[in-house]
Amino acid sequence: MTDFGIEFVPRDLYWKTTFYAIQAEKTGFNTLWITDHFNNRNVYVSLAIVSAYTDKIKFGPGVTNPYLIHPIVTGQAISTLNEIAPGRVVCGIGAGDRTTLQLVNVKPTRPLSTIREAVEIIRGISSGRKVKMEGRAFTVLGGKLNFKVESKVPIFIGAQGPKMLALAAEIGDGVLINASHPEDVARAMEFIKNGIIKAGKTKEDLTIATYTSLSVANKAEKAKKAAIPVVAYIVAGCPESILSKHGISMETATAIRHAIVQGRWKEAFSNITEEMIGAFSICGTPETVVEKISRLVSIGTTQIVVGSPIGPDIRKSINMIAAEVFPHFKTKEEFVGD
Repeated sequence: MTDFGIEFVPRDLYWKTTFYAIQAEKTGFNTLWITDHFNNRNVYVSLAIVSAYTDKIKFGPGVTNPYLIHPIVTGQAISTLNEIAPGRVVCGIGAGDRTTLQLVNVKPTRPLSTIREAVEIIRGISSGRKVKMEGRAFTVLGGKLNFKVESKVPIFIGAQGPKMLALAAEIGDGVLINASHPEDVARAMEFIKNGIIKAGKTKEDLTIATYTSLSVANKAEKAKKAAIPVVAYIVAGCPESILSKHGISMETATAIRHAIVQGRWKEAFSNITEEMIGAFSICGTPETVVEKISRLVSIGTTQIVVGSPIGPDIRKSINMIAAEVFPHFKTKEEFVGD
């Protein structure tokens, strides 16, 4: 059976995010990812509150980045969460969102070596080991927690480009494929296979999650309208190699990114086309969503992450997914809560 994760962006009041998390657990989602951007509420405060009101759903940052947050701090944070909710914590890390990083003039340089070193530091610290490193991106002279770590925290790496996908499979416990279109996911699988082979792993050693932008509603137009702002951010930060495969010019993506950075939302969103929505989201009625998820599962995805926006009404969309999507991919016992 297919696992389902869900992503929340902590832009709402903390109690709303917590309410959605409780609802996600009760309806049968396996994993909760909360995004980590400086312009939303703090991810670890949000996760700590969620941990107090849930019992079994796994949770973690989805995803943090090593450019704004030093990996030694990420290791400390997830280890603290893991003390609060042992065995339920996961850590998602990636090279960061270009548009958000641009707002604070941070350039994601040397992403491959930066992520490799960050994962090594986080894994070491969160395993209770003393970390020493003199790398290309980070120097740690001797980092160790002053409290005991009881269990391992799986590390998932968000990836989109060929080399990052291979690295994620090589060093990660899971891969978060930043894609929604079956063709993009199928291409990603080829690079993931390369990383699996390099590490001497098997496919079963790795959780392969497709981290989608998903919007579901009874009416397709309502679902599409909710997806537009998210698709705008995706296009703005998407590599040229992916854009070109969907017939989108780098000039168009750059224009959208500049509009977002300058707060010209109407201009940014008005440039989003039907083709962009189709390329970078799973969007529509429950029947459409089931058909598109089925294609991703057939390619080899083992976890579907229902990413932002989820739908025009998050509460209703969560219930709709549980009632009309889960039965196609889970047994009744797996998606019906206590």
